[in-house]
Amino acid sequence: MARRKLPRFEYNAQSSNVIERGKEIYTSIKGKWREKYFENSNPIVLELACGKGEYTVGLAQIFPDKNFIGIDIKGDRIARGSKRANDLALNNVAFLRTPMVFLEEFFVENEIDEIWLIHPDPQPRDKEERKRLTNSRYLELYKKILKNDGDFLFKTDNFDLFEYSLESIASSGYNILRETNDLYNSPMLNEHYGIETHYEKLFVSKGYKINYLAAKNIK
Repeated sequence: MARRKLPRFEYNAQSSNVIERGKEIYTSIKGKWREKYFENSNPIVLELACGKGEYTVGLAQIFPDKNFIGIDIKGDRIARGSKRANDLALNNVAFLRTPMVFLEEFFVENEIDEIWLIHPDPQPRDKEERKRLTNSRYLELYKKILKNDGDFLFKTDNFDLFEYSLESIASSGYNILRETNDLYNSPMLNEHYGIETHYEKLFVSKGYKINYLAAKNIK
């Protein structure tokens, strides 16, 4: 398995759309994404725990006038998104390899216009609560880098995580605008732009309902 990942790690090292440790830009990009990477003043959208970057790439194709950054710690997954973005010649895409807990090392306050969190690991055991990406400690990080009135969009197939997240997101100072326990049979279906991750397709094929919410950051 590790041997199969090596070519992807090498790909990341050579790909200009991957920001990772060992590259000069990794330590100098904070607060300068528009200036140093995108070279425009367009809005910046994050996909947290992006995996293979299905949303990062999919949204970038739909919205060429926005900048998209997929963030994950798994280099082999990022390589797949990076290659797809390169194959499509998308210059409004970047991938950042880092744990979510270090977001403030790469973004300044109010730098981000929109955040997507798509099917994160539910971390179902009670002792794993602090690892959930909708735990209050993470939500506070997002609030700092997300501009006032910035959008926070969340999807999960896990009902328990969704119920937990509804409470934690609201109590962390976000205004939940819309929510559904069955996205595919709701008026909000168009809000996900028909983009499905690999795992979402599996979940839906097995009869799982997709939970979704849209919220605003209130400072």
